[in-house]
Amino acid sequence: MTFSIVARCPRTGQLGVAALTATAGVGKLLSHVRNGAGAVATQATHNPFLAYDGLPMLAEGRSPREVFDELLANDPGRDVRQAGVVDAQGRSHAFTGARTLPWSGQHVGSGFAAQGNRLAGPETLAAIVRGYQQDPEADLVERLLCAIEAGEDSGGDRKGAGSATITVISEEPYPLWDLRVDDADDPARELRRLYGVFQEQMLPIVRGLPTRDDPMGESARQVLAGGTAGA
Repeated sequence: MTFSIVARCPRTGQLGVAALTATAGVGKLLSHVRNGAGAVATQATHNPFLAYDGLPMLAEGRSPREVFDELLANDPGRDVRQAGVVDAQGRSHAFTGARTLPWSGQHVGSGFAAQGNRLAGPETLAAIVRGYQQDPEADLVERLLCAIEAGEDSGGDRKGAGSATITVISEEPYPLWDLRVDDADDPARELRRLYGVFQEQMLPIVRGLPTRDDPMGESARQVLAGGTAGA
């Protein structure tokens, strides 16, 4: 049904989630990111409380494994859950329930976790990891996009693809990147197109927003100085 990857960039500290699935609107329930805490992907038979309850626990400094062990121990549906998590320190963990649809599995590495269910086979996860790792110096959003494209090229979901998403958080609580393809014949390709559109049109607006250290924000500063900025 779904494959995803959660990751932390060791160079910038950015946190992100990327995913692709056969159904519509994968970003609505799967993707959860909170700056200073971590990133969580919840999939298979969703339990969004793994993220809603888990992210505050991660923000307290508890490890991903400890957090998920506690939450899943209290989840009567854990056998049909799948989830991946990475915290703000880069510690990662993943879980695949015993009754998720085959092929299901996970790959946990330094600063990331990739997971999938109802995949063509383990080669899809291997491709996702290769895509993510092919250029360690690239921005996190580009690495996540390459992971999605590689996973889809390898066969991806056995029922095809319908939606895809990427969310990246930097220093502020609002997303630096929030790309969503909710229903498309080729969502990985559409995600790549939207990445280019967002980079040109939306990213400058996001970078001009107020921050905790700059309550005015660069866009407002330019407008007040007689320039133009904003949407």
